[in-house]
Amino acid sequence: QVQLVESGGGLVQAGGSLRLSCAASGRTFSTYAMGWFRQAPGEERDFVAAITWNGANTYYADSVKGRFTISRDNARNTVYLQMNSLKPEDTAVYYCAAKTRSGPYSYKGSYDYWGQGTQVTVSS
Repeated sequence: QVQLVESGGGLVQAGGSLRLSCAASGRTFSTYAMGWFRQAPGEERDFVAAITWNGANTYYADSVKGRFTISRDNARNTVYLQMNSLKPEDTAVYYCAAKTRSGPYSYKGSYDYWGQGTQVTVSS
């Protein structure tokens, strides 16, 4: 069992930056790949980024590639999402998740544990 708590969301102007954190409980955090997803009002929950258990590989949605960076610190049981050059279309609730199933990193069905989400609002 893993419990996840996101933080770091807020209101920022277009072009600005935010860093989201996701703190995990449980000794097994370092064995899971981790992902970030986001959901805008009335939309599906979409893949943003993922990182393998050891941080060796990262994956990004095309819409955030080159602007967002996912990283993790297994000693701190934390995964991060650095978001730069933010755009109004990045506005959403951002969720972190632990990947517990085989399957694509971009598929939300590959993840069983989810945080409660943190709101990111980008004003134009």
